[in-house]
Amino acid sequence: MKKLPIILVTGCGSGIGLALAEQLYKKNRYRVIITARKNSIALLHEKFVERENFLIRELDVINENQRIKLIDEIVARWSGVNILINNAGVSYRAVVEHMSADEELHQFATNYFGPVGLIRAVLPHMRKLGRGKIINVSSVSGMLAMPTMGSYSASKYALEGLSEALWYELKPLGINVSLIQPGFVRSKSFLNVKYSVLSTPQHDTEAVYADYYQNMTPFIERLMRLSLTSPTDVALRILKVIEKKNPPLWIPATLDAMIFYYMRRFIPRGILLNLLFSILPNARKWARKYTNRV
Repeated sequence: MKKLPIILVTGCGSGIGLALAEQLYKKNRYRVIITARKNSIALLHEKFVERENFLIRELDVINENQRIKLIDEIVARWSGVNILINNAGVSYRAVVEHMSADEELHQFATNYFGPVGLIRAVLPHMRKLGRGKIINVSSVSGMLAMPTMGSYSASKYALEGLSEALWYELKPLGINVSLIQPGFVRSKSFLNVKYSVLSTPQHDTEAVYADYYQNMTPFIERLMRLSLTSPTDVALRILKVIEKKNPPLWIPATLDAMIFYYMRRFIPRGILLNLLFSILPNARKWARKYTNRV
């Protein structure tokens, strides 16, 4: 009897991860482990009934002990993971000057170090089989950075660089690596954005950056509300990657991500930077009272 592929998905408490969990729950051709942090586990148990081939587990990807315990359980139960989907992530809304070292570390621990730790943990089984898939959910912010999202972009750039190197390293071993690159998705995920101590709306934010927050926050939220792409649309794109024999490395998952992908490829970077700056709301007036620029 043919064994069913084993899929591990992180970050299923909301958004794309939850939508993907809903899609996989309908399938009978996989063994699935969906995960979320402690505060979202109750929601997952309300929405899904665990069964032999569909498990719900607590996982904070930055917690190494939890990662080891989960992989050990999967190895003992099913021998290992065939398809790893690194979806868990966090996004800080802050200019670079308003991020502390600890906040930067938390950003990278969630978006980069946690996924890398899981990748290292699942690779021995995939190498033994001579096949497998690693699907990393990145962002359009891993292609083009935006003001007030520098740390988030940096973590996604790091994940993209790692994934590209992995593509070369794992191709001879029969293991596929793919980057899902969503742009603006119609969801309420902007409500989950994290603020640094210095960027939180309750804090007396330095006036020099007030224009940045006052313009960028509603701008990003408006683009998300107007997006034609839902979390389910992205989940279905990921499902196609799961089912495709040799998926590509870069997979833009929304219309704007596709546009940015080709803009970055074909427009000279100096021209592109100024073009994008001109699109940002009131950007030429930002910090006008506080600059000594001549």
